[in-house]
Amino acid sequence: MENIALIESFSEFKDDKFIDRVTLMAILEDVFRNALKKKFGSDDNFDIIINPDKGDLEIWRNRIVVNDGEVEEPNEEISLTAARKIEPDFEVGEDVSEEVKLIDLGRRAILALRQNLISKIHEHDNTTIYKHFKDLEGEIYTAEVHHIRHKAIILLDDEGNEIILPKDRQIPSDFFRKGDNVRGIIESVELKGAKPTIIMSRSSPKFLEQLFFQEIPEVFDGLITVKKVVRIPGEKAKVAVDSYDDRIDPVGACVGMKGSRIHGIVRELGNENIDVINWTANPQLLVTRALSPARVSSVKLNEEKKTAQVYLKPEEVSKAIGRGGHNIRLAGQLTGYEIDVFREGVEEDVELTEFSDEIDAWIIEEFKKIGFDTARSVLEQDVADLVKRTDLEEETILEVVRILKEELED
Repeated sequence: MENIALIESFSEFKDDKFIDRVTLMAILEDVFRNALKKKFGSDDNFDIIINPDKGDLEIWRNRIVVNDGEVEEPNEEISLTAARKIEPDFEVGEDVSEEVKLIDLGRRAILALRQNLISKIHEHDNTTIYKHFKDLEGEIYTAEVHHIRHKAIILLDDEGNEIILPKDRQIPSDFFRKGDNVRGIIESVELKGAKPTIIMSRSSPKFLEQLFFQEIPEVFDGLITVKKVVRIPGEKAKVAVDSYDDRIDPVGACVGMKGSRIHGIVRELGNENIDVINWTANPQLLVTRALSPARVSSVKLNEEKKTAQVYLKPEEVSKAIGRGGHNIRLAGQLTGYEIDVFREGVEEDVELTEFSDEIDAWIIEEFKKIGFDTARSVLEQDVADLVKRTDLEEETILEVVRILKEELED
């Protein structure tokens, strides 16, 4: 087997997408030197000349000519008689360079050499891919749907890299077919074994933040800062923005005329309802703004417990809580305060936890999940609506209503 025949089998690597010529030559030389060490004990006196573009490889063994019978290190010394078979005018003490054919290494060594080369190429690829995507963590990336599985969608980018979009990182309304282009952020990159695992997310608040960077010029230019993003994927999100230039209205710039600027972001997120609010360092004002679209009458904060008592007119309460309790939950996440809603003008009300002797704790939790934690907040709702918004049976809700009414009447 001639050198050229083996090198031709390596030519598939020369156009590798992540390997430049210098790196490829270094890997090739390292692999061949390991093979020479196994065969001859040392590679110090070998010269390796590689041209990966042409598929050429030359290995030259350098030895010193010594008198016949005085050869002590066969790998480093050659007898005068043997040297003169190469060229008849060699003399003792001169250097002899003799080309080594790969076949001289033995067939097993050649097969091992090829496997070692493939392994090092893949190892280099995986390390480079890992570093490449690690630098892209938190950035928006686009890839094409290659395969749809029950728990994840497998994507391929233009370079053929596999990216995983798990079910729990998708927006509930997401529906993709093979060949569709998908946008998301690179959420995490891990090197499990030899192969990097690249996870994409469309449900992360970071994805929404990065969409603002892409779609709103003032955010991209740094004139507007996205201070915080919270979201319930596919349902509702709140984005707090700020500007250090008083001439710029950050909310107006992000939303645009009649929502023209934010429309593309909303569409990308499956019509997720996005509230954009002005950030402020004043916690009372921030809580007030965070509960938009509800109009807050007053706010009492407990900084130590990080709680906020918010007072609203009765007709504003449902707006503050929002469908499924989404609005008040996101307002709490945005501000960092646990928010309790109180109705103005309603003197008597009782916390649901006060009824724990008569109502099971898990039933109380079901009401609290959708923002109703007092007797009157439950009684003001339509029973049919409560059935839809909780996991409770109508019979159970009617019994709760009866208990609450009796208490308030008494």
